[in-house]
Amino acid sequence: MDASFKIWETNRQLYLKLINNYSLEQLNKIPEGFSNNLVWNLGHIIVAQQGLVYRLSGLPINVSDEMNEKYRNGSKPTGTTTQAELDELKMLLFSLLEQTKEDFAAGKFVTYNEYTTGTGFHLANIKDAIEFNNYHEGLHFGFMMNIRKFI
Repeated sequence: MDASFKIWETNRQLYLKLINNYSLEQLNKIPEGFSNNLVWNLGHIIVAQQGLVYRLSGLPINVSDEMNEKYRNGSKPTGTTTQAELDELKMLLFSLLEQTKEDFAAGKFVTYNEYTTGTGFHLANIKDAIEFNNYHEGLHFGFMMNIRKFI
């Protein structure tokens, strides 16, 4: 799993670098023709990882119910993200990665509730979930690269 965790860490560094290049106003802007913004994508990858890895393993997620609801699959931005919320998301980018690595090394992921994603990927175990998470984060990074052209 070392390669998967390295890819994941690199993804998260790219997210942080991208986010740090824009003002809070720009991060909150939903360009015409889009249904979300840069900061929503950031929150979404954090919440999605918790669902894919923790919830489907039968473990509690490490984000608040409010955050989970705000950025879950199928949600859309409903207001303006504050600087405090952005700071929390930036911190969670890496703290949750480290938590997951520690929990994986400690053998906490014992069971997994098999799941087929909306795009047809079948996740049978925690390794599948972590690898799919990397794919998912790559997709959203691509969405962000497109959004940034219009803000």
